[in-house]
Formats: sequence, structure tokens, C-alpha cells
Amino acid sequence: MPLKTRSWDRLDNGGVTLTELGFGTAPLGNLYKAISDAEVDAILDLAWEGGVRYYDTAPLYGFGLAETRLNRFLRTKPRDDYVLSSKVGRLLQACPPDRRDGIGKWFEVPNRKEVYDYGYDGVMRSVEFSLERLGLDRIDMLFAHDLDLPNHGTQEALDARLIELMEGGYQALRKLRDEGVIKAFGAGVNEWEPCQWLAERGDFDIFLLAGRYTLLEQEALESFLPLAEERGIGVVIGGPYNSGILATGPVKGAYFNYAEAPPDILEKVRRIETICKAHGVRLIDAAFQFPLLHPCTVSVIPGGQGVDEMESNLAAAKAEVPAELWTDLKAQGLMREDAPAA
Repeated sequence: MPLKTRSWDRLDNGGVTLTELGFGTAPLGNLYKAISDAEVDAILDLAWEGGVRYYDTAPLYGFGLAETRLNRFLRTKPRDDYVLSSKVGRLLQACPPDRRDGIGKWFEVPNRKEVYDYGYDGVMRSVEFSLERLGLDRIDMLFAHDLDLPNHGTQEALDARLIELMEGGYQALRKLRDEGVIKAFGAGVNEWEPCQWLAERGDFDIFLLAGRYTLLEQEALESFLPLAEERGIGVVIGGPYNSGILATGPVKGAYFNYAEAPPDILEKVRRIETICKAHGVRLIDAAFQFPLLHPCTVSVIPGGQGVDEMESNLAAAKAEVPAELWTDLKAQGLMREDAPAA
């Protein structure tokens, strides 16, 4: 069974058609562990053979490594056969090995320092560098990367970066879109609040929201997702498994939001998994399919750092989940009543 696709064309400029399962390439940048080129090729080959045609990357992922690895793979594919997104907001600066960023997070990567830059020139330079690393002449969608509290530390610092984007980089992104260089732009973040802030102040197309609209977290329904639906804004859902626990289940050492899951989350996932089993559905299948129930969702992009994980993602993308499962989750208070379920 081929992967399903979703088309988005808010501006009547041809838009993009995304596979419901996209490929998030952070693991290709040696996130948390180094993987070989052969392993990378096996994962990418499996994804392509399984029908995946949407790839999301970023300069941050392995400090350029993910983009260069995509270069080697995508150069053999017809450019019109896939959709690609990358990100802006960081420039990479060469540095000595002991001064590089990401030690303990990114392994066997180029020695680089991250330099935040959401200004006009910074965005244009970032796009130019990404095109060079990717070996391509166009990127379909661009996301301003990591405009959220976890990355900037304080609300004051975040506010300054948001303003920097709106006064500089936003104008660059509009120019690129208006000239047809890109089809759409938005922000790729770990919180829904900055998405709403930006959507209320600019003409944004698509947001990549990581970990904030899942079986475990649905606060984005309060105001952001209704606003997105009203404006015709698309949403790519990243982190549908909340860093792993919705894939592994409530096992010892399960991860939730990049840390070991606390007892209350383990218990909630245990209850969700019990209901899934009662309906003969894998937890990971329900976790993948849930965000797709919202009309704004255009793709879901879990990570895949191994062939086994990619096979599991492909199976989840093709899984059928009965409507009764969502009904039962709502009845047990494990899913918001206003969450779309059909």
C-alpha cells in the first residue's frame, strides 16, 4: 500500500504535496550517536522505497552533516519527485575542536559554533550555504529554526529574536517566496506559543511544531491550531512520539521531551497503551495517526536512526486506527474532547 499524501496550496502558487510520513533528518547528523554512511544510505533507501517523498533538514543537524548526507542521496533522484524543507536562523562558524558546540549531543561532526542570526542577511546567507551543502538549486519550504524558550533561555531573549525575525528575516523569506524561489515559509519550533505570535503578525504559510500536538500534549488546540485552520496555515508535526515514549511504551528509562519520563507520564502512557491493546492497535500506530486527524496537519515527521525504526514508521503510516479507540481515550480523560477524531 503506497503512502498517502496531502496537498497544500494556500497561495495558489502550485503549493506542495507531502507524504503523510516525512523524514526528519536530525538523526542523520549523528544526533546522540554516530552512524555510518552505509547505515544512513540503508535508512534513506528504505524510506524512498517505502514511498517517503518529504525530507526535512537543517544546518544545525550535525552542523551541516545531515544536509551533506542528503546531498549524496538526493542527487540521484529527480528533483520534482520530492519535497524538501530546511531551516534558517543559525549560521555555522568554523572553530577549534575543543570549542565546538554540541559536544555530547552531536558526534563525529564538523567543528562549528552556532551563531543565531534571524536578520535579513543572515537568512539569505543561510539559504545560500544550505543550497551549497545540499547540492541543489532550490528548497521548497524554509522554517525559522528554534524560536522558543528552550533554545533562547528567557522570554526577553526570545522576544528579541522574534522581533529580529519580523524586522529582518521575515522580509527575506517573503522576497524568496514572492520570487518563486521557495513555495512556503514558517517556523520550526518546540512550542506552539511562538507559532501563534508569528501567525498573528505576519503572512506565514506552514509551521513545523515538534512534540506539542501528540497523544500526550494537545494544548495547541487552545488557540494556535484554531487560528491556523482559520488562516489556511499548514502544520508539519515533528516529534510525534514525544522523544520516544509513545514508540517504546512506558518501559524503564523511556524518554519524554529529551529526558527520562517522570512517573505521571509513564502512568498516562500505560493507560493509553492499555486502550490501544484493547483495540488491537500498536501504541506507535495511534501516536503517528493521531496528529493526522487534525485538518491543518500536512505531514508527520518522526526521526529514524536505524532501519528498524524506519520500518516501524512506515508501518505506522499505513496503519488503520478504529474511531472507537479515540472515543475510548476521550471517555477516559486521556485525550481532549475538542481534539478532531475523524
